[in-house]
Amino acid sequence: MGDIIKLENLTKKFGDFTAVNNVSLNIKEGEIFGLLGPNGAGKTTTINMILTLLTPTSGRIRIDGFDLEGNHERAKQLMGLMTQETVVEADLTARQNLDLFAHLYHIPRNQMNKRINEALEEAELVKFADVKAGTFSGGMQRRLGLVRAMLQEPKILLLDEPTTGLDVQNRSTMWGRIKQLNKNGTTILLTTQYLEEADELCDRLGIIDHGRVIALGTPSEIKRIAGSGKVLEIIVNLQDVQKVVTMLKSKFGLNPTARTDKITAPLDKDDEAEFTRISATLEKMNIPILSIGAHLPTLDDVFIKLTGAGMRDTSGTMQGGRANIRWR
Repeated sequence: MGDIIKLENLTKKFGDFTAVNNVSLNIKEGEIFGLLGPNGAGKTTTINMILTLLTPTSGRIRIDGFDLEGNHERAKQLMGLMTQETVVEADLTARQNLDLFAHLYHIPRNQMNKRINEALEEAELVKFADVKAGTFSGGMQRRLGLVRAMLQEPKILLLDEPTTGLDVQNRSTMWGRIKQLNKNGTTILLTTQYLEEADELCDRLGIIDHGRVIALGTPSEIKRIAGSGKVLEIIVNLQDVQKVVTMLKSKFGLNPTARTDKITAPLDKDDEAEFTRISATLEKMNIPILSIGAHLPTLDDVFIKLTGAGMRDTSGTMQGGRANIRWR
């Protein structure tokens, strides 16, 4: 399949501030592509330029083979959008919400009822078709928002953090719906704060920071940036972080990264013996260990290595006064 979205040397400046800096990447037709990065990295600005909501300072965007510049209306017909905030008309029923957007999308009148009925069925909202959307749960509103974005049958669907705020069950349900849309031929561009979501859904990922693409590839390819072995993770009190970092460098030759109270470091090999030696050294140093473990590289490890920040903070736990030790 060819490229359905192509960014070439895309730059966006706001005065002296460069939000997006010479970004080039391609999204293939039929794939799920994840655009990830810390807050303020340039993700939203990039998405808004693709959506024609912002005009690039320089560079070029191609959508389905044609230049976006001068072809905004043509591009909009190819794209659907589901925003991070679930926006439904609370005083309108589910059917009325869909009817409103069917008119905004200029869907032919002879197709409206069929598409609306199919959307209600897809969202499992047939029984709630004539119930005001403001009474729906968060999961129901997200399902309504998703099928609403698909009413015009777009070739490209942009999902801006589609599962933020959902519980585990509703998040899993939404993942299934996204996969099915993709299986049916829709190209999906996804932003998310849940790295496990990107790992589960995306064929390829682009990580952006300070307006630049700093990593691009499949989830497996990007995880290799964190190393081929396991990743050591230690959580200690803040006042002990620098001592642990210095010890890992000098005694074990590791390259640790510290973020608040958590220290991570790629292990050169999957060696439980080295893990045990590190644990013993910490005990000899009389440093209270809140948590220590080792795991296979994750996308969060890549974020920490590349940007010095993770997408979400975690904390250690104490169980029965002993450190929680994990090897997985």
